[in-house]
Amino acid sequence: MVTLRLNQRLEQTINKIAHQMGVSKSELIRKSITEFIDKLDKPSPWKLGDGIFGRYASGDENRSSDRKHLVREKIREKRCNES
Repeated sequence: MVTLRLNQRLEQTINKIAHQMGVSKSELIRKSITEFIDKLDKPSPWKLGDGIFGRYASGDENRSSDRKHLVREKIREKRCNES
């Protein structure tokens, strides 16, 4: 068993959410802690792709900031090649 002290605002929020979900405060807190722990065990998307990101760099340093222009150019090239 765990005893927990909460400030008034947090306790009111928990009461409100538990009521909306139709569960007890204890059940809401248990679910919240379980989900939090489950997320700790899973690596973030960044961590999963860490060995891949930037591996095949295009050499274009401004690719993300010029993305709209680059897409327009690709579409224009495609249309010209279809004609």
